[in-house]
Amino acid sequence: MSFRPVSQTKGFYARDYSLWLGWNNMRYIIEAAVLHGRILNRTTIIPSDVYARACEFDNSVCAAYATMANRGDATGTDEWRQLPIEKQMAWRIPVSLMFNLTHLRETHAVITVSEYLRLHNISVDVETTNGRWDTDLYHRGVNIDSGVEPSLYVIKNEWYDASIIRVDQLPQTMRERGGWNTTHGQLGSWTITEETPLSKALHDSMPFGASVLDWDTVLVVVGDRHDPDETGSSSVNNIASTLEENGWEVLYTYGGACGSDATKDVAVPIRQAVPRQLLRGLYEDFGFIEQDVLLLQGEVHLGRKPGALKFTTFENRERYTQAVLSDFRLTDNVIDLADLLSNRMVEKVGGRMWMGAHMRRGDCHLVATLKWTMEPSFEAHLARIKRHLRDGRDILHFVHRGPLYTYEVPFGQADRTPLLLDPPAHHDRFYIATDERDPTNLTYLRDQGAVLISDLLTIEDRRTFGWSLMLTDVLSVLEQATLAHAAYFYAHAHSSVAGGIVNLRASHGADPRTALLET
Repeated sequence: MSFRPVSQTKGFYARDYSLWLGWNNMRYIIEAAVLHGRILNRTTIIPSDVYARACEFDNSVCAAYATMANRGDATGTDEWRQLPIEKQMAWRIPVSLMFNLTHLRETHAVITVSEYLRLHNISVDVETTNGRWDTDLYHRGVNIDSGVEPSLYVIKNEWYDASIIRVDQLPQTMRERGGWNTTHGQLGSWTITEETPLSKALHDSMPFGASVLDWDTVLVVVGDRHDPDETGSSSVNNIASTLEENGWEVLYTYGGACGSDATKDVAVPIRQAVPRQLLRGLYEDFGFIEQDVLLLQGEVHLGRKPGALKFTTFENRERYTQAVLSDFRLTDNVIDLADLLSNRMVEKVGGRMWMGAHMRRGDCHLVATLKWTMEPSFEAHLARIKRHLRDGRDILHFVHRGPLYTYEVPFGQADRTPLLLDPPAHHDRFYIATDERDPTNLTYLRDQGAVLISDLLTIEDRRTFGWSLMLTDVLSVLEQATLAHAAYFYAHAHSSVAGGIVNLRASHGADPRTALLET
């Protein structure tokens, strides 16, 4: 491969990657890492491999194609130790099987750890199995061009956003007004200005323990100071100016399709307001670093918005949305097969729109502990899904009459399928994506009208796609891509799978009314 992007960037951006997590968690962590690399003008280093959690067949079948590893031993966690030994196994597979890395490289400077190691004449065998950056072994080689060992600067985890609001870069107004104090090699700070009556009113409106103010509250506190006839961007601009004059700034981020950050989808853009002194820019704090490798130590994905930071301009948030929806593309074999499976579902329902849902059941040790299912029993869970799909059928009858809407994403064009196909009939079968593997439960699903992935796939499909379809994580990506075509989609919000599906639906031009993520 060509490493030309490296020479066009300042150096490398590395992360500690939590490889014990499922693919969808890894996906949005990698999305955030690539964003950070772009902000800092560095080539982002991503894991060479990820772990597929289960095999659709006997373990020996998948072990013939992929390296089998004990998940606990490989990642240093005891999460699976109580399971039977065969269920502790995972398969180490190239990250390029999970998304189109070649397509991503057309717009972003990205290399894998193994490629970084080769660039510095270091054996690829030293790549860690848990995703952590080895600050010793990864820096013992020499750069092919310079002939010196790669230098390192570590961003300590507590520097990232403890007691601050991490943003991509400081607002232009902060740079123009002055008051930003920074010393080379140290984090900066903002000189606090005298509090105004409006600033105090905004502070008083913040919920206890919160560091940002939601936009609806901002409109209540600030909005009545402006002409009530103002609408659209002019009103937003005037409110933003008022905030700036009183020591606050507007932030651009995401609200989540279900109002939760758990799904990490980028389909629902929102604004927030924050006291200026809390802002820290990733670019301002770490853009001056001269070392070859800039490492963000530890994990920063939990409890944070997509991108693991917020944006100070509308345009920068839109660019990240576009990156997630367009630059992180599925592999061609997933896209092609998902199209086929969607067409087969249309045939199964007599040429009408089809509906689908995600039913999380398989990782039962986590489901039971963390209560990640909506109902404790399998029967009650399916009954809940079917109730929502009945509501979805009614919604599709309404949507069928038009007009259509799209998510607020860049270049959104409505999918016209709801206008071209008839709405579902009450007796139509529906698609269920699930990690449930108990034969009795799967039979129950089919008896209740569900269609499963195994009912749609043919031997020819598997041969054309390749061996990786035997791995449940790859199969799950295919199911996500298939559900992106569903006329109506329902899922539990406590799953990053659901967030991935919402992103795919947004990129396909689905109407926001045709999906429900329930918290």
